[in-house]
Amino acid sequence: MSSLNLKDNFLDNAQKQALKKGFYDFPIFDADCHYFSTPLREIAEYVDEPWKHRLMYAGVGAATTTLPADLGDRTLGGRTKVKEHFNSFPKPDTVDIPKQIYPLIDSSRKMGIDYSIVFPTDLLTLGLHPQTDMEVAIAFGYARWMTEKILPYDDSLTTMLYLPFSDPQACVRLVEEFADKKGVIGFMVTSVRYQPVHHNSYMPLYELLEQKGKPLGFHTVSHWQEKPFTQFNNFLSAHALGFPLYNMIQLTNIVINGIPERFPKLKFIFIEAGVAWIPFIMRRLDSDYMMRSSEAPLLKRLPSEYIKDFYYTSQPLEYYENMEEMEMVFKSFDAENKLLYASDYPHQDFDTPSTIYDLPFLSEKAKRKILGENALELFGIKDPQLYARRGLEIYK
Repeated sequence: MSSLNLKDNFLDNAQKQALKKGFYDFPIFDADCHYFSTPLREIAEYVDEPWKHRLMYAGVGAATTTLPADLGDRTLGGRTKVKEHFNSFPKPDTVDIPKQIYPLIDSSRKMGIDYSIVFPTDLLTLGLHPQTDMEVAIAFGYARWMTEKILPYDDSLTTMLYLPFSDPQACVRLVEEFADKKGVIGFMVTSVRYQPVHHNSYMPLYELLEQKGKPLGFHTVSHWQEKPFTQFNNFLSAHALGFPLYNMIQLTNIVINGIPERFPKLKFIFIEAGVAWIPFIMRRLDSDYMMRSSEAPLLKRLPSEYIKDFYYTSQPLEYYENMEEMEMVFKSFDAENKLLYASDYPHQDFDTPSTIYDLPFLSEKAKRKILGENALELFGIKDPQLYARRGLEIYK
């Protein structure tokens, strides 16, 4: 990797923690991080016509007028400075570093993170776009841009490519074209959308993903414009409930319609909803299933048993005053083996690796599994490298 030669920044303290706690001595895998703006004009170069021309000349503000956007102030009136810091990184000396990525690489090194799954924030709401052809065009353009320009830059970068879920056949084509590209370790559906994931039209996609051995992630987000959420008078409420809600909807459809029975080797990941919702949905679905099992004829086990087979990312890890309560939540879904550390950097509520490492009820073995080993096993990375340790040379 080329030297970045960046100045000190507000993650210097995170680097001191990483050194003190030994994060540079074992692999840490960040299962979810982002860059803020999708460069539509740049992606347009990789998009087929007529969409290429439309995106190239969308004009100023294309990211907000072309892509659906949620309401709400995510920076608390500018009081949270992460986005400001991220966007103000100085240009590195090495000119071939993609401008959307070098702040992430630098910040990951400082936190002691060796591998990162990167995903653009702006695409999280693309599934709400009413024009299927545009979603498909942007998905393919983004996949080409990511695999041709971003991923080849650094081996620590990986991705789960966006699937244009409003077109099941296009999803299959995208997996066929990109599943074997360097750095593509899975595929992702954004959870804020209205296509039923159990529909028969998606079965060829699930079969292909199972054959390819690529996990399928569901990345959630809040959507204040959802009809029930319009009752809320502040962003806090929509944000707090929105993230777990959409993943609960997708998970419920997957489980109750027997998708894990039809595709037992397909791995599912539920991203950015924290962990507090998991025991709730397990108990809720089990209770109803025992009274109405005839409505889920494909199931051979309790819903909670399938849910325990899924993977979950840690961020945003909820605050518990009582550590025993949090420990019970972790035990409820076998977090030691099924939880993947995620930072969600550079969003306002991002979590450093210390969020996991400092939990008093976790053994050293469990900490290392959650921080890296679970993800390395899930994504089939056989010989993990300590890229963050190499990055220490940058700061000497």
